Amino acid sequence: MLTLYDLDPDGVKIIVDWDSMVVNASVFIPCINTKKTIAECRRIFKLKEWGIEIRVLVEDTKLGVRIWRTY
Repeated sequence: MLTLYDLDPDGVKIIVDWDSMVVNASVFIPCINTKKTIAECRRIFKLKEWGIEIRVLVEDTKLGVRIWRTY
């Protein structure tokens, strides 16, 4: 069961501790479906009224999305 703030871009539930995310913090979310991940993160950040910076990256040979909280 997914909560309002969980991600599941590739059908696998990803839980991020959003309440611990401070301004300028970032998190890398490994995934294949980067477009869905970006859409889900934008939805969550809009609910929280936070600013977001998003980049699709390969980190340690894993494709994914890194997001930063900007405000």
